[in-house]
Amino acid sequence: MTAAEAHPDGPRSIEQRRREALERLDRDNDVWVATADADGEPTLVPLAFWWDGGTVWLATRRTNPTGRNLSASGRVRLCFGPTRDVVLMHGTARTLTHEELPAGVGDAFTAKDGWDPRESGPSYVWFQVTPEVVKAWGTVPEMADRDLMRDGEWLVLGD
Repeated sequence: MTAAEAHPDGPRSIEQRRREALERLDRDNDVWVATADADGEPTLVPLAFWWDGGTVWLATRRTNPTGRNLSASGRVRLCFGPTRDVVLMHGTARTLTHEELPAGVGDAFTAKDGWDPRESGPSYVWFQVTPEVVKAWGTVPEMADRDLMRDGEWLVLGD
């Protein structure tokens, strides 16, 4: 897909990109999750997610590299969408066991994805990612104005 096909009317406004980013968070099932260990060794994996309207919920094994990295540092970058219409989120993750999971989160995650991590055993834990930075852009003309959130605050308010 060319840039003209992705956005035939030219660069989108920051308001439109915020609206479309939130639609993507509601609609998409998977996200690329980037973490690093204490030595800086990167890990990049796709995971299912659920957006609760303010935070992103992930589930994975505590013992795999992503689970270990998230538990140790709490730092994460999430990338949603195709490369010509990307939403990039930097955030902080907190770790929760099945028993610590707030009411409704597991059911909502399962309803969206069709997979229930609570049935995959105790090695699976949950991560609630609170966004600190959100950027969205499609092509080079949108890069200059790609910041939608900084320091956990939306730069442009929606409807």
